[in-house]
Amino acid sequence: MKLIAHRGNIFGPNKSQENKREYLEEAIAKGYDVEIDLWKDDQYFYLGHDEPQNQISIMWLVHNKNNLWIHCKNFKALESMSNIPIDFNYFWHENDKHTLTSKGYIWSYPGQPYNLKSIIVMPEKNDLLKFYCNDIITDAKDYNCFGICSDYVSKIII
Repeated sequence: MKLIAHRGNIFGPNKSQENKREYLEEAIAKGYDVEIDLWKDDQYFYLGHDEPQNQISIMWLVHNKNNLWIHCKNFKALESMSNIPIDFNYFWHENDKHTLTSKGYIWSYPGQPYNLKSIIVMPEKNDLLKFYCNDIITDAKDYNCFGICSDYVSKIII
């Protein structure tokens, strides 16, 4: 099962560090995949949730591609990902209950049904999944899915 650090978070939300290259690299070094928010303007790629903030190179994306779940935040980012002849794992969604990634995984919004090809996103936002983040470690065997994307991946046992 994949554990995916939402914007690089592994111990809980950290808005001042989310989507920063070094923070993402720390999560990857600890063995996690990371979900990133990717923007593109006419020339450059950027990381940032609500707006483009931290410029990154295509080489950084290529170097880390096996650990990235790329949430394209604007059309230029989506278009660029779809035109680059590299096997990135990317997706676009806004308010969808589910979306399909470029590698065929189902990105399942909190509280939505899921299956063995699904990434359960932010289970801590949904009591139905009995996932609590305070001091309780959650056993991922309880979930029949491909992966979990959370701000609290350090509290999940696989």
